[in-house]
Amino acid sequence: MKDTTLEGRAKTKNGVTRLVFSVVCILLEVIFVLLLFTGLNRYAEAINLCTRILGLIVILNMYASPVTSTIKMPWIFLIMVFPIMGLTLYLMVGLNGGTSKMRKRYKDIDERLLPLLPENHKIQEKLQHTIPKAGNISSYIQRNAIYPVYQNTDVTYYDEALKGLEAQLEELAKAEHFIFMEYHAIEDAEAWHRIQNVLEERVRAGVEVRVFYDDMGSIGFINTDFIKKLEAVGIRCRVFNPFMPGLNMFLNNRDHRKITVIDGKIGFTGGYNLANEYFNLTHPYGQWKDTGIRLEGDAVRSLTVTFLEMWNAVSDRDENDTEFSRFLTDYPYEAQQTGFIQPYADSPLDNEQVGEEIYISMVNKAEKYCWFMTPYLIITDEMVHALTLAAKRGVDVRIITPGIPDKKMIYSVTRSFYHELVKDGVRIYEWTPGFCHAKMSVADDCMATCGTINLDYRSLYHHFENGCFMADCDVVLNIRDDLQETMRACRDVTEKYRTGRSAYLRLGQLLMRLFAGLL
Repeated sequence: MKDTTLEGRAKTKNGVTRLVFSVVCILLEVIFVLLLFTGLNRYAEAINLCTRILGLIVILNMYASPVTSTIKMPWIFLIMVFPIMGLTLYLMVGLNGGTSKMRKRYKDIDERLLPLLPENHKIQEKLQHTIPKAGNISSYIQRNAIYPVYQNTDVTYYDEALKGLEAQLEELAKAEHFIFMEYHAIEDAEAWHRIQNVLEERVRAGVEVRVFYDDMGSIGFINTDFIKKLEAVGIRCRVFNPFMPGLNMFLNNRDHRKITVIDGKIGFTGGYNLANEYFNLTHPYGQWKDTGIRLEGDAVRSLTVTFLEMWNAVSDRDENDTEFSRFLTDYPYEAQQTGFIQPYADSPLDNEQVGEEIYISMVNKAEKYCWFMTPYLIITDEMVHALTLAAKRGVDVRIITPGIPDKKMIYSVTRSFYHELVKDGVRIYEWTPGFCHAKMSVADDCMATCGTINLDYRSLYHHFENGCFMADCDVVLNIRDDLQETMRACRDVTEKYRTGRSAYLRLGQLLMRLFAGLL
């Protein structure tokens, strides 16, 4: 059911208008800078020399950076061919990781928060002994993302976003102390209204409720009064990186995480946002396929820390928490399941691509099969190599992508990767009922991931993301079974892109592939 009310139409119009206005302003800024340089003809020779010197410095610095060459090359090409425009765009949107001030803020918060996580060395050693290949990946996460592996945690898998929503509503209504919700996109419509009704009731019962969302992700769904509406009913609300005109060195980094934490006891995460289309209340791209998980037990502590990091680091103008212990209390719980659960987070502010490294590690460690579901497939040479090498080893490597795109240009880039994958044995499936937005992987019936991380540059290099690595538990088989069931509704396009006309890239696709890292 679509939102046909005057308020709903006004809300969407407001968000789209703000987005268009901001984009126009940014384009005007770019044009102004270009005119500023090109218009000073009498200094043309000096400007040309300075631009080339600066361009050379930027290129050398970029070349020496640890970022993958797939990300570097488009910027190097752009700066070499169009020095002024290339430098202008790079300085405005290409610098990944924000300002030194932003980095320091996150560093300060992490130095206080991350030590509050348990080390769980014995659990790590147990996993290493039980499933060595999963233990290796878990060890990587703990060493480089500082998030430990847990047991004593029950996990429930939802093969549809609506099932996850219904479970969340049920648990939200039981909250006694606090509710944390962090989402890339919130739509002020039916699905959110059901959640907000529960949140308001819990506020009246004395529960502290915090809501955190990404402005860019929600810009077409809500208007600028959304925060005021929440604050008016006692719900604390913050916005990540407001999208507005002006030079913004942090513009390229968005909060793509999806987290709900209830009393530090129960947590939810997965691929779905809190907007109608995710729950098939509207159908802009056919049926919507999304998934999620519910955690109850010790591992929820990591989700709580992940939320508190963003809440306290997002701005230096807000009043932050001075004491985290009240949200990280221990409570007695005896899990029915015995599996290993490891929620983790990924940040663009460091030089560690945790999300990509976990995916690559799973492919590298797989012996029988490794399957993925992703809405976008725009990957680095390193990821391509890992996938194709596994297929050459005889591993059954499969990737499920949408049958109906939400962004046609990005879909064209996604398909441009098919040929180099399938010619070496990777199988590609397109989900014909509509758009699959889930982000999952599973390997060898023993390990899986579920979270927010797409197989694309934005998720792997530019966004704040989160996921959950799971090993030796029932949910791994649940994910495997769901992917098998999903493939039954897919068209297998492997042969089409291996030998047919679709295997050859047109010029437009080649250009889009070249600049895919900038999309």
